[in-house]
Amino acid sequence: MGVTGPPGPVMDRDEVDRALARLGAEHEAIETSLLALQDHAGRRLLEGAELTGVTKERWASAEASITLLWTYFDAYTDALRGARDIRSRRRWSSREDLAELTELLRGESVTVAGSAAGTAATANAPTLHGSGRLSHSFSLTTLVERMNELYASSLDMVVTADAVWSALPARIDLLAAELQRTRRLAHSVGVRPGEHPAGDDLERITRTLTDLREQVVSDPLAFWVRAQGSSAPGGGRPDTTVYDREARALEDVRREIDAVLTVRQDAEQRLLKLRDTLSRADRTLAEARTARGEVLAKIAATEVPVVSGPPTVLQEQLATAAEYRRHAQWHRLSPLLESLEQKAEDELLRARESLTAVTQPLAVRAELRGRLDAYKAKVARHGLAEDPFLIERYDAARRMLWSAPCDLRVAGQAVLRYQQAAAELFTAPRVPEQGGLEDRRGEQ
Repeated sequence: MGVTGPPGPVMDRDEVDRALARLGAEHEAIETSLLALQDHAGRRLLEGAELTGVTKERWASAEASITLLWTYFDAYTDALRGARDIRSRRRWSSREDLAELTELLRGESVTVAGSAAGTAATANAPTLHGSGRLSHSFSLTTLVERMNELYASSLDMVVTADAVWSALPARIDLLAAELQRTRRLAHSVGVRPGEHPAGDDLERITRTLTDLREQVVSDPLAFWVRAQGSSAPGGGRPDTTVYDREARALEDVRREIDAVLTVRQDAEQRLLKLRDTLSRADRTLAEARTARGEVLAKIAATEVPVVSGPPTVLQEQLATAAEYRRHAQWHRLSPLLESLEQKAEDELLRARESLTAVTQPLAVRAELRGRLDAYKAKVARHGLAEDPFLIERYDAARRMLWSAPCDLRVAGQAVLRYQQAAAELFTAPRVPEQGGLEDRRGEQ
């Protein structure tokens, strides 16, 4: 909207015609803007809504501003019509006509009745604050400025409310529909309020979304974040903090229910695998107990760890899991299965470690036997298989390793002596066999 200059010398006919043209264009633009504001969807919604809070307060002020806008516009229209009538009296306006037009176009020639003053005070119009005058005079320039201010503030309020109503309620409704589907699915798998945390979360989300929608509908301006540094009408965005938080919470619940559904689909297979794992652990422990008896009978002077029995608590929990499955208590079965699977793997590992620890002496004896036989084969490859001294050392070590109970420490020393004797012969120079044997025996 443009404005004319300040009062000054009498305008000539060209100046008057140009001013009227500008004022006419301004009048048309103002009228178009006011009609658009009148027909704005947000304005119609505000008129029919039961408002609360800050929106109720600002809409009362905006309504008064809009009423005052039309009052100003009517006064502006009358002034423009009067100026056009004066200019149209004659083709070449007289000096008196031009002086009258100058005063009308540049002076404070527009009078607003005192009834508008009270409206203006309600609308927080800066020009009419606290005035007790019966009427108020404005120049056309000042009147356009006031209309611009009132229009901007009114449009900002209308656009802001409409933006919130266009964004949040629809999103809340979509989330509420998803919430209802999730509730039905949760109920089908036993996730209910008071029985499962996810069921309690669904109840809380339902209450929060219901309250949020009511608040958004009645007080949309409470959910608006104004853009920093923006003076344009509707500059900002809807505040979706609460909505976003509940959407994330619902997503967490959906993941929890998906986990429960997964449990329902593969519960039998997981229970069978659990039984198999615990059965293997029991068999391993039984093997360890048998091996311990064998070690105690065959190995002397050895501390063999005690083998504990299978933990009955795991079997009890497995029975509880089977009971949950029979009664379709999937929300309880899910965490129990996860815990049991880890415990079963730990139990199988413990059983295997116990068997390894118990059979360690037998493994040492087997290693010594293998080493003894390997050196005997090496002795044979060097052509010393019939050496009586080596045969004597071999037989001594073999008796210790193949007798029960076997003293691993003494047997290990015997095997070492056999190895050392063989190693000496491998590196010794070859001499006549008869003398060599007698010499070696003497040395030993």
